[in-house]
Amino acid sequence: MDQNLTVGDSITNPLPTIHVISDSVGVTAQAVARAAAAQFGETNPRIEVLSKAKRFADIKAYIDMHKAVQYERTGDSRMLVFFTLVDRNLRNQLIEYAQEDENLTVVDLMTDAVEAISELSGRCPAGLPGSLHTIDSHYFQRVDALEFTIAHDDGRNPQELTRADIVLLGVSRSSKTPVSIYLSQQGYKVANIPLDPNTEPPREVYDVDRTRLFGLMTTPDVLVGIRRKRLGNASGVAAKYADPEYVYQDLERARALMRKLGCIVVHTENKALEETAQEILRYYERVHPSSGVMH
Repeated sequence: MDQNLTVGDSITNPLPTIHVISDSVGVTAQAVARAAAAQFGETNPRIEVLSKAKRFADIKAYIDMHKAVQYERTGDSRMLVFFTLVDRNLRNQLIEYAQEDENLTVVDLMTDAVEAISELSGRCPAGLPGSLHTIDSHYFQRVDALEFTIAHDDGRNPQELTRADIVLLGVSRSSKTPVSIYLSQQGYKVANIPLDPNTEPPREVYDVDRTRLFGLMTTPDVLVGIRRKRLGNASGVAAKYADPEYVYQDLERARALMRKLGCIVVHTENKALEETAQEILRYYERVHPSSGVMH
């Protein structure tokens, strides 16, 4: 890698579209794609998905069509594919096809992980697409956690805060909702509370066990940039929302409340949401190792 390149170069060197090909729904590959793109300062990469792939003919048709469209639009037919295919024959056909095309880069996200587990455990993999989403008690717990999290997003239903495994607090645009959803997909019931300088947080937050309270914090510069981008053409109407002095005061008030509540503070700047979530879980599971949450 050219050591002279920086995150700012993304303006002149945009990231390629990441194509995901999966014989399941492609959630795993999409998560990896977003985490990888975040290393280049891109938290919302363009991702195209071919899910439920069962035949190589369908995969080939997808690749050929997208390469042709891209070449027509940009004059560049290079294509990046992340794939999770448990069918060995299907996987090998895709790899062989890529070896014959120098403009096609494919990344196998599943094989090394599965083979490493198999080698160390002495067990054989099932080879079944979508095994992660098998309908069992783990599946229903994740569904229950997701439903709880959606019902308690952005301060809703505060009377049930003590039922949450994790409660997130933060100012507007501090990544509360995406982090909450990510954690819920791991089986955790999450509530999040917006901190607004003009309103008090719900009184029920003081009843929550402090080891379940997490404050999301960022720097003023990062938050100003995010809020300005969010406002877009409406920046003139709500300029105060992204004003540096207002943002600084907003964060300071939030920090004071987090100290009062005894929150564990987690910084989100320059982190992918997966990194933020894992930092939260490291604290949480240290105190609640037998929480009953299944993964």
